[in-house]
Formats: sequence, C-alpha cells, structure tokens
Amino acid sequence: MADAGGGYVAQPDRGRVGLLVSVRSLAEAERALTGGADLIDMKEPSRGALGAVDGSVLRSVVRRMDSLRPVSATIGDPSPDLEVMTARAETVAAAGPDYVKVGLARDSGTYARVEALAPMARSGVRLVAVLLADNGLPETNLLDRLQAAGFAGAMLDTGDKASGSLTALYGVPDIAAFCRMVRRRGLLLGLAGSLRISDIPRLAPLRPDYLGFRGALCAGGRSGVLDEDRVREALRVLMRSCDDEHMQAVSG
Repeated sequence: MADAGGGYVAQPDRGRVGLLVSVRSLAEAERALTGGADLIDMKEPSRGALGAVDGSVLRSVVRRMDSLRPVSATIGDPSPDLEVMTARAETVAAAGPDYVKVGLARDSGTYARVEALAPMARSGVRLVAVLLADNGLPETNLLDRLQAAGFAGAMLDTGDKASGSLTALYGVPDIAAFCRMVRRRGLLLGLAGSLRISDIPRLAPLRPDYLGFRGALCAGGRSGVLDEDRVREALRVLMRSCDDEHMQAVSG
C-alpha cells in the first residue's frame, strides 16, 4: 500500500508483523516474493554484514517489484568517512528503493553521521538506521537524534554474524525495551541479526513492523542460496505466532 508520497506505509494493512527477507539477486528476489516475503531487502553478504549489491542488480529488483512489494537496500558496512557514507546513500537512493538502510556502529562519530544524513532524510528519502548492537543497545538519545533528523525507521541488527543471533546477545526484555523506545518516537521498527525461525514466536509478540532474515532461509547459511520453502516456513510460523498472540490478548 502506497502513501500519498508514493512510498510504503509501515504496516500495510496486513494485521501482523512483516517478514523481511534479504536477497542478493533478482532470482532470489523472485523466490522471496513467491515465498511470501512482505519486504524485499537487497544485501550482498560477501561484502560484509551490510554489504551493498551492485547498482544494476538493485535497479532490476526495484523495477520487478514495482508495486508488488516494497524494497529496501543497504549502502554497505559503516564507514567513518562522512563523505563516503553520504555518497553511498545518495547512490542507493537514486536507484529507487522504498527504504535506504544505513548502518550505524556505536562510536564517537555516530551522532555526526546522523547529522550528515539529516538533509537527505528531510528531503524525503526514507532512511532506516541499522543499529549494530554488538557492543550494547542504543541509548535513548540516539533514537531522539534519529527522530529529529527525519529518519523513517530504526532496525536493531548485529554486525558480527559469527557471534550468534540477536537473541543470543540480548534477552527478550531488553529487546522489548528497545522496541518500546522506537515506537514512542513514531519510527518504523525492525529486528534482525542472524535470527532463526525458532526466534519468531519470542519476537513476534514485541510487534516490530518487520522481522528480518537471511541465513536461516538459505541453503548453506547467509552466503548460500535463498530457499523458497524456508521463506514459506518462516511466514507460516510468523502468521501462527501473530494469531496466537491475538488469541491470547483477546482471551486475557
């Protein structure tokens, strides 16, 4: 569902948490679409946790998805160089995805990066901050800065994929606190980070806009090939988890 500006709203009338599937090619995007993904996320795993796909690949997927599904795309792993970061973001935005994902590591330059991207966000580009939580959860001040800068959303993710899933690093109460902080600021909310299908029943009740997956849906891990049947399985578990949550809320 498009909003008045031609982009996609956070929760497009589906009444449940959305399934974000990260893909590296047009062929994988087709599998994700057929499997039932709600958001097609472009990422090249061989280039890092947030590796960017080639521009030609991104443009082909944007054209193919058109009004079928929203598309998000990463700009590459975090860079300390503000000019490099903004140039990458502008290049990705020019290819036409609905959301541009920018990784933000926690260091002394984080706020400067947010400010450098603010003009782009305020111009109408839907920027989503991917907050890498390997060294701690984001503080409220950073979320305030993202809101003030005009970012569209915030996604909690992990940078070191060898260190385990987000749920191995943090308990559900800590992740839930992050979710509440993001929602209070009216930002699109996503959770990712080497998530497994078995994580869905624990995370779906937190009501993020999207749960993001790649490795768990691939044959051979995140650098392998997306498996359409695994996408379907993740969607099935997600739908059941949302239905169970609704039933518990009603009965409770």
